[in-house]
Amino acid sequence: MDTSSSHSRRLVITGVAGSIAASSLALAGAATAEPRRAGPAPETVRLPDGIRPEGITSGPGTRFYVGSLADGRIVAGDLLAGTSSTLLAGATGRAIRGLFWDARTNLVWAAGNVGAVGHVWAVDGSTGTVVQDTVVDGAKFLNDLVVDGDTVWVTDSRIVPDRLTKIALTTGGAPTGAVPTFLPLAGAWPQGDGVAVNANGIRVLPDGSLVLNNSRVGGLWQVDPTSGEASAITVTGGSGITGGDGLVLDGLTLYNVRGSGQAEVSVLELVPVGSAWAARWRGARTDETLDVPSTATLAGGWLWAVNARFGVASPGTAEYWVTRLPAR
Repeated sequence: MDTSSSHSRRLVITGVAGSIAASSLALAGAATAEPRRAGPAPETVRLPDGIRPEGITSGPGTRFYVGSLADGRIVAGDLLAGTSSTLLAGATGRAIRGLFWDARTNLVWAAGNVGAVGHVWAVDGSTGTVVQDTVVDGAKFLNDLVVDGDTVWVTDSRIVPDRLTKIALTTGGAPTGAVPTFLPLAGAWPQGDGVAVNANGIRVLPDGSLVLNNSRVGGLWQVDPTSGEASAITVTGGSGITGGDGLVLDGLTLYNVRGSGQAEVSVLELVPVGSAWAARWRGARTDETLDVPSTATLAGGWLWAVNARFGVASPGTAEYWVTRLPAR
């Protein structure tokens, strides 16, 4: 974020009934200044220059973790304090995309690659120690992940045919060292072409089924975790789900980052329909400080979106930050 000149921060919440424009707040200061605080939380949280962030997760409380596409480092800090420091040092050739913090173990699960080889790492959220490094044979583009009970589920956005990677855990969430297995995606799932990003965000619905978005064709998809059968989740209202990156699930509220626009987070209410799910459009969160957000996390009563800034000039030296948005 360029803080060398004055900026106007405008928060806009669009919905079915209309839109609400929040008051503009000025962001100003020298390039080295910390973002100005608004009430109990900073408007933005500065990340290290050149980090090229992709994934974000949080816990306990307002502690957060962001992974790097540039060198696979993980930075951690406090969202309310606006601080960050390196938890896991970077390494040549390593890239980290999806992150998920498991409260049971304080492990931060990270998906990515070293060179052309796919990896899923379990990293101690306090010390940065790599507790387990799982190599995923044949992976093409491990992207997002979620922990559900005794399983880590990982999307592979460029694998053909499409599949999910499964990594077995103990019932308490501890790594087992087990070799990954795979769940082919079938049914109505739109198979990818191996080039465009296809399956991306993933979360677990209250009934144990999985919800995925699809960056290439849009839409939301319910997946049976046993058979891999996928069905489209009907979305009513709004402008339609045309894409998507990260997903955040809070009860029956689903946040789809860039689901309907490059600088917004779509908000959907999930509705059970027998054994299936539907969704109702409940608006979108957008802000002048959003710059191609990749995913988000809930912490301290706020939604925090990390800005990947894909396409920015000189990404190796560019500024990066996390944007605070209202959760409700």
